[in-house]
Amino acid sequence: MKRIYLSLIITLGLFFGYAQEEIALKGKELFGDLRARHIGPALMSGRVIDLEGHPSNDRIIYVGSAGGGVWKSSNGGASFQPIFDENAQSIGKVKLDPKDPDNKIWVGTGEIWTRNSVSIGDGLYKSIDGGVNWTKAGFENSERISSIEIHPENTDIMYVGVLGELWGDNEERGVYKSIDRGQTWDKVLYIDQTTGCGDIIMDPKDPNTLYASMWEFRRTGWSFNSGGNKSALYKSTDAGKTWNKIHNGFPSGKLGRIAIAVAPSDSKILYAVLETEDENKRGLYKSTDAGANWEHLNSDFGLVVRPFYFSRIVIDPKNPNVVVKAGLLGSISRDGGKTFKNLGNMHADIHDMLFDINNSDRMYVGTDGGVYRTWDGGNTMEIVANLPLSQFYHISVDNEEPYNVYGGLQDNGSWYGPSSSPGGVEARDWNMVGYGDGFRVLRHPTKKILYSEMQGADNVWRYNMETQSTKTVQPLQTKDVDKLRFNWNAPMAVSDNQPDRFYMGSQYLHISDDMGSTWKVISPDLTTNNPAKQNQEDSGGLSKDNSGAENHCTIFTIAESPVNEKVIWVGTDDGNIQVTRDGGKSWTNTTPNLPGGVPTNLWVYHIEASVHGEGTAYAVLEGHTMGNMDPYVFKTTDYGQTWKSIVTDEIYGFARNIQEDYFNEDLLFLGTEFGLYVTVNGGKNWNQFTNNMPPVAVHHIEMQKQTNDIVMGTHGRGVIIIDDISPLREITQEVLAKDVHFFESKPAIIEESSPFGGTATEMEFVGANGTNDVKITYYLKKKHIFGKMNMEIQDQNGRKLTEVSPGKSKGINVVTWNGLIRPPKLAKGKSFAFGGFTSPRMPAGDYNVVMTKGKDTYTTSVTLVNDPKSTITDAERKANQETVIKLYDMSEQLAYMVYQIDEIIAKAEEVKAQGGKAAEPVIKDLNDLKKTLVVTTGDNYVDSAEPQLRGKLANLYAKIASSFEAPSESELENLRLLEERFEKAKNDFSYIQTKRVPKMEKFMEGKEITKVAFKSFDEFIKE
Repeated sequence: MKRIYLSLIITLGLFFGYAQEEIALKGKELFGDLRARHIGPALMSGRVIDLEGHPSNDRIIYVGSAGGGVWKSSNGGASFQPIFDENAQSIGKVKLDPKDPDNKIWVGTGEIWTRNSVSIGDGLYKSIDGGVNWTKAGFENSERISSIEIHPENTDIMYVGVLGELWGDNEERGVYKSIDRGQTWDKVLYIDQTTGCGDIIMDPKDPNTLYASMWEFRRTGWSFNSGGNKSALYKSTDAGKTWNKIHNGFPSGKLGRIAIAVAPSDSKILYAVLETEDENKRGLYKSTDAGANWEHLNSDFGLVVRPFYFSRIVIDPKNPNVVVKAGLLGSISRDGGKTFKNLGNMHADIHDMLFDINNSDRMYVGTDGGVYRTWDGGNTMEIVANLPLSQFYHISVDNEEPYNVYGGLQDNGSWYGPSSSPGGVEARDWNMVGYGDGFRVLRHPTKKILYSEMQGADNVWRYNMETQSTKTVQPLQTKDVDKLRFNWNAPMAVSDNQPDRFYMGSQYLHISDDMGSTWKVISPDLTTNNPAKQNQEDSGGLSKDNSGAENHCTIFTIAESPVNEKVIWVGTDDGNIQVTRDGGKSWTNTTPNLPGGVPTNLWVYHIEASVHGEGTAYAVLEGHTMGNMDPYVFKTTDYGQTWKSIVTDEIYGFARNIQEDYFNEDLLFLGTEFGLYVTVNGGKNWNQFTNNMPPVAVHHIEMQKQTNDIVMGTHGRGVIIIDDISPLREITQEVLAKDVHFFESKPAIIEESSPFGGTATEMEFVGANGTNDVKITYYLKKKHIFGKMNMEIQDQNGRKLTEVSPGKSKGINVVTWNGLIRPPKLAKGKSFAFGGFTSPRMPAGDYNVVMTKGKDTYTTSVTLVNDPKSTITDAERKANQETVIKLYDMSEQLAYMVYQIDEIIAKAEEVKAQGGKAAEPVIKDLNDLKKTLVVTTGDNYVDSAEPQLRGKLANLYAKIASSFEAPSESELENLRLLEERFEKAKNDFSYIQTKRVPKMEKFMEGKEITKVAFKSFDEFIKE
């Protein structure tokens, strides 16, 4: 008896234990058919790091971008497609296998032009199928791979140059060699933890001869140091076993970054550009004896400017005297480096150049604004218009319909454009509203006013969108205030509570209640005010580089509570999370309240003040500028008195920003260095969103409240949108336990705007629009595999209107219905008619969705609503719909008539063949009638016959069905005429059937020829 009770207790315990176990969907099982769409822009593109050409096919070109992955062109650079979307998007080097360049591709990740805003890589990748699939080949801790060289005869032998970490010490630096095609690697040149390999060059004539430039460097959040005694240029003549400095002719003292190139046509000729301690010794050096001796030729500004950012030399493959140097504008020499001139007109900041293998006048140039191509040796340049590599720092949205997306771009100003546009979001849809490096762009909550800025708050503009006028409104230093320290990425914010209120942050919080015309300071210095981090004038190392990008001890993020305007949060770049609860009269630094173990002085990148409570906020901190790549995300519900981490091991890469859902507090969206992560349970579990979403650095996220769209500003792939994430709000344990669950579906608007658009050429990027169709969104607990599964749309009386194909995957499925039913079935003929491709639109109202899954049936409803912007009356719509249905029915009745005519003619031809003369008048009269109904001759092009009744009915139907307004009087008169013709045709057909056909049938009876058997009208229509 005791055993029975004990067994029962254990069973019940197990039952309740299992009952309490949470269901947690992972990845695509959770997100299902929710997909991201990319809207660019591409007209200003983004930073390009590396260009690689195919060794024998000049039509194939690869682009490695700063934050947008690898792209391939198969048409000589006219257009490109991404091939690396499953992997880290920051690229250092692309290299093709010289023996199998069509299939074997190597990619080293991590940008190598080491400005403050670079993304990071996570190793070396290879593909053996032309970029379809990729596998990791090591160097996970390299962060930045600068170069890859492959032995031209024995491609098992490879060399990789690792630049290494930008922000910290790194053992995985130097030159590595593999003799087994990347399966194992040996470090063959290493200096120390602070000195990386800037470049490796293999002698094109002798693969055992290698050149390596080694660079000592370090960046922090407040300084940069390029150069030291360990920077050097090395040469190996024994395949990397031994290395020697080749500095004969170089100046003494410290060296910085060294650019190096070997002439493909004469490998004894080398060019190097040196960053030196002596300013007079900087610039271009040339060797004509394979590096044994060097001569200083040129120190033009274009050659020496910002060597950490511009360190690439490219030599014409056929002429060693033609040399191109990356730089602010790009420099080209045609006399062996003695003199240079700028390349043609294009975006500034040139990073790489590629000569066509057959025609040196044809070049490709990678810039901060994308890829340019030239056919005349660089005199004129044309941008590649389909590379959406734009690098946003911040984005925001408004409440227009369609809503606009605003944001600032790396070195490409500030812009705004629509979330959708007729024909797709094209270049012409984007509007520029700022210069320089653009950061935040904020729309006034109620007026056609916006604020935009450029780096370091050098300019802050208030822009009137109606008059297109601007006024500068940044806070300026006054006599009673210290020198203002603005971050390079200076924070701005607008108030949800007071529309004219505008915030900016220096080391102080500035507030304006008149849109920036006047300012006051409402805080003390909220930073740590560490003097050791405020010496930007000396930043740069051997080459001073005080661009403002290293300004530190500044406010970086501002968030006013949407619930209480007196609660304001401020985060600083040196680790302080400050809050005021009285509008700025007093401030509390809540950083000491963070959980134990959190490093000090992390960058407070983003604070999200919650709509779910005035004391609730989220703080995203990151330490990548201190070499710390871990994510730090915290939540408080008590004004920062306590903070709780909501990070799990599922998050890969440091985080920059977070966006809460405005309805479900547990639904959060996190932007990281490697993509977007989503939680539906307040941070207990996170899932990476990968549906058409590459692991690109997400710098900012906004939610558009009216549409429930997630809008992301990425640093490498422009603006990415996930339309209507509301199904994720409903994900609960109760929902996940159901076999099927239909999510709420918002009404679909029957849009009446013109479909005209699409002016872009096929070589221009066009951002995808979101669908305007009805969305039928449902959850399946299990993937449907066996048995029938279908879905149909019915009217309120249960009449079937159309079928749609159901999704059968586990997780969220999204099926769309465009509000249309099938187009009319037209009579067979030799003419083309748009009416046969024009579906009638269902009127506004409620419709039933019936899904049959095996033996089970599930139902939900969807709603169509008229365009709220419409000026058309209900009476006009009714007249339109009634006329459309009348023409629809007439077209199908005519089709059935022609079908019957064809069947009778076919039978009459059979009778005639057996001697039945009574069939001859039947054939003649029916053919004469048919010629008035459908076109029976011609080719529907240049030999097109005059349209008959079918074509005229179909054309009138298409015109009215494609409109929303009531038919015009002219259209109605035309309809009456066609009705008369149709009635006459029906009478003529009836006459033939009653007067001609019976005589033929008498003959058929004697010959035992079967009579014509017609399908029913419904059977015919359903064919």
